Amino acid sequence: MRTHYPRTPHVPWSPGAGADDVRAGDLSGLRGLEVVVTEKLDGENTTLYPDGLHARSLDSAHHPSRTWVKALQGRIGARIPPGWRICGENMYARHSIGYDALASWFYGFSVWAGDRCLDWDESARFLRRLGVPTPPVLWRGVFDERELRAIRLDPARREGFVVRSVEGFERADFGRRVAKWVRRGHVQTDTHWMHAEVVPNGLGPNAALWAVRSGAKPDLPALLALLNPTDSPAAEGETVAGADAISGAETVAVVETVAVVETVADACARLDVLGRTGDARLAGVLAAALHAERRATLTPRLVPALGLPTARRVADLVGLQAHLRRPFPDDERPRGLARLAVAADVGVLHAVAAATLTGRTGAQADAEREQVEWSALFAADAGLLEEAPLAALRARAADAFAGLDSEVADRCWAELRAGHAKGWSMPPEATRRWWSGDFPRLIQTIGRSGSGKSTFARELPGVDTLISLDELRAARGSRTDQSANGEVLGRGLDRLDAALAAGGTVVWDATSLTGSQRMPVQAIAHRRDALITHAVLLVGEDELVRRNAAREHAVPPAVLAAQARRFAPPYPGQAHRTWYIGAGGGLDDVAGSLDAEDA
Repeated sequence: MRTHYPRTPHVPWSPGAGADDVRAGDLSGLRGLEVVVTEKLDGENTTLYPDGLHARSLDSAHHPSRTWVKALQGRIGARIPPGWRICGENMYARHSIGYDALASWFYGFSVWAGDRCLDWDESARFLRRLGVPTPPVLWRGVFDERELRAIRLDPARREGFVVRSVEGFERADFGRRVAKWVRRGHVQTDTHWMHAEVVPNGLGPNAALWAVRSGAKPDLPALLALLNPTDSPAAEGETVAGADAISGAETVAVVETVAVVETVADACARLDVLGRTGDARLAGVLAAALHAERRATLTPRLVPALGLPTARRVADLVGLQAHLRRPFPDDERPRGLARLAVAADVGVLHAVAAATLTGRTGAQADAEREQVEWSALFAADAGLLEEAPLAALRARAADAFAGLDSEVADRCWAELRAGHAKGWSMPPEATRRWWSGDFPRLIQTIGRSGSGKSTFARELPGVDTLISLDELRAARGSRTDQSANGEVLGRGLDRLDAALAAGGTVVWDATSLTGSQRMPVQAIAHRRDALITHAVLLVGEDELVRRNAAREHAVPPAVLAAQARRFAPPYPGQAHRTWYIGAGGGLDDVAGSLDAEDA
C-alpha cells in the first residue's frame, strides 16, 4: 500500500514557515526525550518500497531527475521487507541550493514498518546495510530548546534542520515527534526546478563507496584514488590505457589494472549471488581489489577513507582469503570454517578467495580453485555462507547473559563460540561457572613502537598490575638494551603468572608483533583462566615515523622498518575479545564482545 509522507510541522521560530505550512504549537511531544537533529536537504521527498517508489504525490509522473533513484530502488528493493518503506530525499536535481560533494543522490531519513517509524539508530543501521546514507547529524541529546535555537546554518548552503525523537513512534504521533526549521525564502528560483533543465548536484569522493554498498558496479578508479590518492594504480592504468603506444613499466601498470578490474567484477558477481549489500559488499569488493597488499599496513592506510571498523574488516579478508586456497584436512574443515566465522564473513571470504583466482591458469591455479570450491561446499552445508551465521547463537546468549557484567558476558560468549566451533550443542547455561566474575583479566597490547601502547595502557582504568618489558629492561640498566631479551621476558612472564594468580586486571605492555611472541603470554593467561583481551594499536607509517622522531627513546629507523616487516596483527577469535585502537588513541572498534556488531 502506498502512503503519503506526513507534512512536517515547523518549530515555532522557523523563519521559512509560510501561511499554508503546518506549525508546531509547542514542542512538548519532544520534551524529556533523546532527539537527533539532522540537516534538512534541499531535494525531492521520495518514498521507496520493495516494488516501486513515488515522490510526495502518490501518482508522481516520470521526470528525468527520478531516473537515478529508480535504478537505486531496483537494486535495493528486494532487501526492503514487505510492508516497509524508506522515506528520504532524492538529491539528483539541483533545486534552490546546489551541492557539490554529496555522498549519494539519495539520503534516507526514516524507515517505516507499516504505520510505525523505526527508531533512529535502527533506521540508520538498516539504511547502511542497503547502501543508503542518512543526512548529516548536527546535534544529538536530550531535548533542549536552547540547543536547537543555538544551531547556526549558512542559508546559502543549508536549507534547515529536522529534529525527531530517537525512539520510534506511530504515524499518529508524527506531528509531536518530528519538527523542522527552514531558512527564510528557501525557494529562491524564478522557475520551479521541475520545469527547468535538470542540473545534477555534484557527488563527493565518498559517493564511490556508497554506490558499492548499494549494489552498483564499482567505479574502480574512483575507489582506488580515494583509498590511495597519491599513488593509485587505477589512475596510472587509466592514463596509460589511453595512449597509442605502451611499453615498459607502463605495460605492467595496465596489466595489473586490467587484472584488478576482472577480479573485482568476479567478486561483485559472487557477492550479489550471496545477497550481500552495505559494508559487507564494500569490504568484499575492496578486499578483491587490494588482495595483493600486506594486511598489517593496509588497515591504517584505509582508515581515513573507511573508518577503522571497515578498514580492519577489509584487511582481515585480504589476510584470510589465501588460507582457503591451501589444502586442509576434510575432517577438520567444519571446525576450521566455524572458527573463521568469528574472524570474518565466511561467504564474503569465499567470494574474495575465488575472485582472486580470476584469469589465472595452470595446475597450481586449478588446485587452489578446487580448494576454494570444496571449502565453499562445506561452508554451505554448515550454514556458514549466510550473512550472520552466529546470529541465533548470539541472541540466545544475549538473553541468557542479560544482567551480567559486560566482561563476564564477553567471557561466556567466547566460550560459547568455541564450543560451537567444535560442533558441541552447548547451551548458554553451560558457562555458568564464569557468571560470578571470579577470574583474572589480561589485556595484551600489540603494536609497533610509537603506536601509543604505553600511553593507552597507563590510561586504562581499573588496572591492578602493569608489566612493561621496556621498564624491566630499564631496571637492568637500559631500556634499549636488547642483549638480555630472554632474561627480561622470563622475568616478565613470572610476574604475569603471579599477578594473574592473585586476580584482578593485568596489562602486558610490549610490542607482541607476532603470534610466536604472543603465545607465551596467552599460555599463562589460559592456565590461569583469565579473560584475554588483545589491544591492537593500528597507526599509519607516516605517523609512526613522526612520533618516533619526537620520542625520548627513539627507535632506530632500521628497527622500525624491521617491525613493519614482521608485524602480524591477531585476527578476531585469537583472544576472547579484541580491541582496536586508532591513531587518536581511542577504542575505535571491538571484535568478540557480545554487544559488538561482528560475527
